[in-house]
Order: sequence, then C-alpha cells, then structure tokens
Amino acid sequence: MTKYVVAIDNGSQSTKVSVVDEAGRVHAFAQRPLRPYDTSGGRVVHPDDDLWDSIRATCTEALARFTGDRSKIVAAGLCTIRFCRALLDADGLLVEPVISWMDARVGRPFDGRPGVRRITTSSGYITHRLTGQFRDTAGNHAGMWPIDPDTWRWSDDPAAYAATGMPREMLVELVDPGQLLGEVTTDAAAATGLPVGVPVFATSNDKAVEALGSGVRAPNTLLLSLGTYVTSMAFDKRQDCAGAGVWRNFGSVPGEFLYESDGIRRGMWTVSWYRDLLGDTTEEELGAGAAEVPMGSNGLVTVLDWLAPPDAAHRRGALIGFDGSQGRFAIHRSILEGIACTMAGHADVLADALGHRFDRLVVAGGGSRSALMLRILSGVFDLPAVRMITTDGAGTGSAICAAVGSGIHPDWEAATAAMVHVAETVEPDRADVADYRRVRERYATVTRHLDAMLRDVATTP
Repeated sequence: MTKYVVAIDNGSQSTKVSVVDEAGRVHAFAQRPLRPYDTSGGRVVHPDDDLWDSIRATCTEALARFTGDRSKIVAAGLCTIRFCRALLDADGLLVEPVISWMDARVGRPFDGRPGVRRITTSSGYITHRLTGQFRDTAGNHAGMWPIDPDTWRWSDDPAAYAATGMPREMLVELVDPGQLLGEVTTDAAAATGLPVGVPVFATSNDKAVEALGSGVRAPNTLLLSLGTYVTSMAFDKRQDCAGAGVWRNFGSVPGEFLYESDGIRRGMWTVSWYRDLLGDTTEEELGAGAAEVPMGSNGLVTVLDWLAPPDAAHRRGALIGFDGSQGRFAIHRSILEGIACTMAGHADVLADALGHRFDRLVVAGGGSRSALMLRILSGVFDLPAVRMITTDGAGTGSAICAAVGSGIHPDWEAATAAMVHVAETVEPDRADVADYRRVRERYATVTRHLDAMLRDVATTP
C-alpha cells in the first residue's frame, strides 16, 4: 500500500511543496516565489508574514493538485532557510518580520525587543504555526546561537548565553532530524490543506537537507548547491577539519556533520537578476545562446560579489573585459563560468582541509537543470557532474526525514537508497578541462586586483 509524505522546502527565493511516495516519486508539486526582501534602513527582512503566507499558499496548491488518497498522507517534513532569526510574542506570533540570513543582525547578539518572549529560527516559527509547539530542529542552529555543536543541544555554559544575548528561557525545545515536531492543528489544516493531525518531522538546515536529498553520504562526493547562496559541501564524520575557508555545519542525520566551503552570497540570484534585467529572454534561451559562445566568454570575467562577504564589506560585483565582441549570451556564460571558477577555488580549499580529493560532483538546485551549466562544471572541476531526477534536493531531503520519522523506511541509508535517483552524469571533456585551467587562472587573481580600487570607492564620499 502506497504511503505519501508532504515535503516542505522554504528557500530564499521561493517555497516548494511536494507530495512524495516511498520511492521518491513526486505525485504533486507547487512552487511560489517569495516577495522581494524589505531592505529599508540597512536591514534585510521577509516582509510582513511572508514565510508563513508562502508556505500556506504553496501547501494549498500542491495538495489541490494531488489526486491520490489523502488518508495515505502519513507525515510532513519541514525544511526552511538557515541563519534566519524570528522574534515571537507569547502566542508564537511575529513581533517583527523574520530577519533574513543576509541581515547583519543575525551575526550579532540579540539586543532585546519589547514584547519578545521567544527567539527561534525560521523553522521554529513555522513549526509553531503548523503544530502549536515551541519546538525546532537542532540542525538549523548554526551561527549565533548558544548551542553545543557536539551534543546538538543548548549549551550548559552560561557564557554562551551571555555571548549571544539569548536567555535560555526564551529558546524553544530542540529535537533531532527525523524526530517529531508536532501534529498539524485544526487551524493549520484549514490554512494549508494538510490533514489534521498529520505528524510533522524535523529536518535540519536547508543546505544539509539538500545534501541528504542529493544522496551525499560518502566523503569522496562533493556537493555543489546552486541556490541563492552557492556553496560546496562534503560529508565527513571527523570533527576537527574546520579552518580558514572551511566550517563545520550540522548534517541532516543526527550526530553527523557536513564540512562546507566559502560560497557566493548571491550566486544563482545573479542569473535570475540578469534574466529579469533583459526582460524579453528566458533562461533556456540564454543557455542555448551562451552554449554557442566560446569557453572563456570572449575574455569576459564576472566577479560575483553582488552581495559582499561579511569579512570584506567593500567588495562589489563586476563585469570586466568588454571589448565590443560580447553580447547578452557572452554575459550569461560569463556569469555561469564565474560561479563555476569561484566555487572550484573554494572546493580546493575544502579538499585540502579534508585531506583528500573528490571523484564525483553532485550538482543540486535549479541551476542543475541547465545542460550548459553541467558541462561548464564538469570541465572546470574536472569531475563527472551528476544531477538527480528531482533537482529540489531539499525537498527530497525533507521527504526522507519524514519517511524515516514515520517509519516508512527503517533508517537513513534505506530511505536514501529508495528515494534518491540519478538522472544524468556529464563526464568532463578533456579539451574543456585544458581550456578551463586557463580561465581559472584569471579568476584566481581578479579579486585581489580589484580590492584596492573597491576599498577606495567604498571610502570616497
């Protein structure tokens, strides 16, 4: 008898909801964009109650498209954006809009707000909206939180609470991925279409959930996550590999960790920005045209600091090397090559920290649907580039967490084997690899050359 789970994937640009069976097949799907961030006053927030509104509407749409037996929906998995901060009142409602991961405040201690009774993440807030419980996944608490990363629980050290400005009594209960967050309330069922009483299971942070849903379970596999934030990650059970350019992130299996490289803070956002800027061209049309542009984009180099890294606030995005031979397709290809070359450099740092090379590149996110992007990545990384049948890795990972939590599958390995399936592998072309070595050399030095000028621009009135 087929059983189904609802996978909720709330990302930085959109919310995706899928109804998935035990084999990972998607029986209904909906996706809705989030509203543009409110960036007034130097802050970056999700306007009004946008996260809940988007999840509510997307769940309603996906479940309306589901033609199966709703009584066979046995669980839901909840995955939301990491590094966000939600300030709640005594009833679990927002005191102010959810603070985005791009807002500098999430990296600073909580400094108090009138009416705040709970401090939690985006997943903690949505958990309360769905279940009425003040509970959250431990795995979504990387960053400025008084959590013990070894135990996945709130710290026993009073200094941790002083350093983060977060009193213990304001924090919610923590559970591990695959454990119960609560059950869908009558009000939440009316708002979302989810059946009343369906258990909602914890996942982890969105990048870790994406890794799980992309089948990254071996140290020799590198995951490239092509989202608003582009990063590379590798699974490793050791706990002593972090260093410059590499940090340890909670995994999506209890007690496991991912090691993550530096990334690009507005990576695939830049692709969307450029498409929208043109206004009359689709991403598919841009990809087809860019495939006819020679490697190296006729000398055009794209620096992807559209949102500067926290440790170098002076940096800005740049397009360098115009000589009259480049058009819209060369610019598009240059953006893709900029993402690939920048991330290949970061992945080399990750490999050095872990002490081994990678032999397989799994590409996740919407960008993995681009045949041109896969070819560029296989050439730049000199690795087979693999994409899964479902490019929404975080959605598949959410479904896996719900399937394990509800007992559909007995353990994480069985669930991953049953629900993650390869769609395509692009082998590196030897001529591409040789040519991209030269392109990578340009990218290895361009930021250093730009830094002095950008510092000067940043300090000039």
